[in-house]
Amino acid sequence: MDDSAEAGFRDFATTSAAGLRRFAYLLCGDWHLAEDLTQTTLLKIYRSWRKLRHDEAIAHYVRRTLLRTWLDEKRKPWRRRESGHDVVPEVADGTLDPAARAERLWARTVVQRGLLEVPPKQRAVLVLRYFDELSVAETAAVLGCSEGNVKSQTARGLAALARIVDRLEPGKGLKIA
Repeated sequence: MDDSAEAGFRDFATTSAAGLRRFAYLLCGDWHLAEDLTQTTLLKIYRSWRKLRHDEAIAHYVRRTLLRTWLDEKRKPWRRRESGHDVVPEVADGTLDPAARAERLWARTVVQRGLLEVPPKQRAVLVLRYFDELSVAETAAVLGCSEGNVKSQTARGLAALARIVDRLEPGKGLKIA
């Protein structure tokens, strides 16, 4: 790879690594695995960097690569025996009101725990739509499916997440919409 392509990839990796890691965490629920998935995805992108079109479609390609890397990781037989149910430490945010922070922290924890129980395809759609704030069309492009499929998976995923959250924290009344 020539120096300009190398510099272009370095800039791309620097600007997108944090977002990719967050996306990976929302899929898998484990910061260490999210870091591994991000690194593996960036390695795959690096290998094909010269062949890629460098336009707005590259973001969809990178997300799709990360999603497939995660799905491949889930399919590994040794992975099925492990479960990551450790509590992720939260970083304190002094700018929030303590009462509001406690409620927000509760909602965040419950939703993250609930996301881990939603089926993988529905989880991917929910993360892309509501955490990465992609449109239905953009989500369909990333997943390589129809917009109708994205809409149905979103509805099913939200319904499943609502049932799971209600089971995890009955009577709290968390609204998911």
